[in-house]
Amino acid sequence: MEGFFRTYLNLYRPSISSINELLSQYELSYSLWQVVLYIKLNGPSSLVDISNHYHVEKPAITKRVKRLMELEMIEHISGKDKREKIIQLTDLGETLYQTCREAITNLEASMLDGITLEEQQLLFDILPKIRNNLLRREHKHEKE
Repeated sequence: MEGFFRTYLNLYRPSISSINELLSQYELSYSLWQVVLYIKLNGPSSLVDISNHYHVEKPAITKRVKRLMELEMIEHISGKDKREKIIQLTDLGETLYQTCREAITNLEASMLDGITLEEQQLLFDILPKIRNNLLRREHKHEKE
């Protein structure tokens, strides 16, 4: 289907702008939120785990973690290997997660206004399949 990228980018950019605007009142951005969300969903995590999950270089995650530490939202904890940095949410991080999650849920609801539950479910089923296709294509090219 022609025009998929154009349609996707027409949705992606305003969505990220809306999330960034919402999160800015907490001194957060979507890229910082990704780290908070990952830790909330997966518990104490290494920077490597997070960078692998989001398919970004470790230095990018390191920069985000540094900022979140400055905001006192995350902290280092001792791991099995002293060279590996394990991070977790602080109490403040947990509180801000809940506040931001609620605001993001409200934003998502407004974005999906007028879309039936059946259409929403179809969207939620299709998007991960597209992501898997992209990742499979990426891995195929890495092996070549």
